[in-house]
Amino acid sequence: MTTGTPGTLTFVPVTETTQTQTKMPGGAAARSPEFRLAADALRGLRQDLFHDAFIFRPLPRSAAYGPVTRRLRGRAREYAAWSPHALIIAAGLLAMFIATNDEARPAGSNVVLGLLTLVPVLLTMVRPVGAFWLSMAATPVATALATEFNDDWPWRGGSFACHLFVLTIVAIRTRPRTAAWMWALTAVYGIGAGTLAGGHAFGSNTAQMLFLSAVVLLGVAVWQIRREAWQEVTAQQTVTAHERSRRTLLEERTTIARELHDVVAHHMSVVAIQAEAAPYRVENPPPELERAFITIRENAVAALTELRRVLGVVRAEDYEAPDAPQPTLADLDGLLANVRDAGLSVEKVVTGAVRELPQGVELSAYRIVQEALSNSLRHAPGASARVEIGYVLGGLGVRIVNAAPPAPSLVKPSPGAGHGITGMRERVSMLNGEMTAGATADGGYEVAVFLPVPVAALGEGEGEA
Repeated sequence: MTTGTPGTLTFVPVTETTQTQTKMPGGAAARSPEFRLAADALRGLRQDLFHDAFIFRPLPRSAAYGPVTRRLRGRAREYAAWSPHALIIAAGLLAMFIATNDEARPAGSNVVLGLLTLVPVLLTMVRPVGAFWLSMAATPVATALATEFNDDWPWRGGSFACHLFVLTIVAIRTRPRTAAWMWALTAVYGIGAGTLAGGHAFGSNTAQMLFLSAVVLLGVAVWQIRREAWQEVTAQQTVTAHERSRRTLLEERTTIARELHDVVAHHMSVVAIQAEAAPYRVENPPPELERAFITIRENAVAALTELRRVLGVVRAEDYEAPDAPQPTLADLDGLLANVRDAGLSVEKVVTGAVRELPQGVELSAYRIVQEALSNSLRHAPGASARVEIGYVLGGLGVRIVNAAPPAPSLVKPSPGAGHGITGMRERVSMLNGEMTAGATADGGYEVAVFLPVPVAALGEGEGEA
């Protein structure tokens, strides 16, 4: 019913088709579940047996860890890897022998029958689905070449063995759904051949073929399902073992980090407390001594804060790292002042237009200068140092060089080598930079670093500034 002019109703007849037809999204008519099931089945048949039926799929060698191969050694293992190919060739020769075992048949017919049974079996090693179709096509040809009709209908002896071997090998090399389609087509051929011959719907040996092939294909399907389950379990066990090993390693690292945090934090706290209390143990201490103890305490507190920020996250699961800003090149003057209070004469030179750089670059540059000056304090006591910061196009240049320490020195250098240079290289490598470190001609030491900064990053930093 529709509305025409105002006040007028127009009746439109509704047909049965209009009432019952349902439209799917997109305009296609709805299909019944049976139709969709049949369409899916035909699509599977076309994909398994028609699409790329003669594609080249060579049979691989047997795995070296197979149940038989892994027990062998040397050349015997190499030969055993070809055992699947040898078994297929033996099956083909057996089918050929059965097909040609008839002296009453002419020699030419025996040769043709032998090839019709041998070739499909051998073809399973390179084109498995094509071998099935070749076996199906060779069966009526072998029947036509027979000298007499007997109970071997519609499969002659050699064709029966050939087709059974082909079904088994192709089922092993493909999947269970493909094997089911091959069995169904074999049943259709057997029933159709028996019907056309005027006999029963099932010919004399069609039932035997279908029964034996069903048993074999069922066994192959069970074997494939078991193999896939075993592979899945093996893969899961491998992943579980890897995760267990990784978890064990993380637990060991966590334990080491916690112990390091507890031990170092305790000793640094003791150093800070003793440095704070030391001036009160001396009557009228000189200002230089008080300033030295203040510097020691500040360094101990700073080191303790850094240690807790780095290692404290593994102290407990609910630990929250302090939300403190990371140092940048703007804090470099405070670092140099701290180093000067520790007794190192250091000079800073800045060249180029000072600008804000990405946080990672500034933090790495600060840590590199900090580590280099710490090395100068430990290994070259009494020497002077020079820190050069160069803002250049495309990056940041950092150079720290210390002169040779004076010969007569009351403070001895710290023995041994730490991981300072390695840590610097890791930071530079993380930023795709370049670094050189080595002794200078006058007996000092020099660390030169270049940290690249993309132009886009510079633009963003300047825009934010």
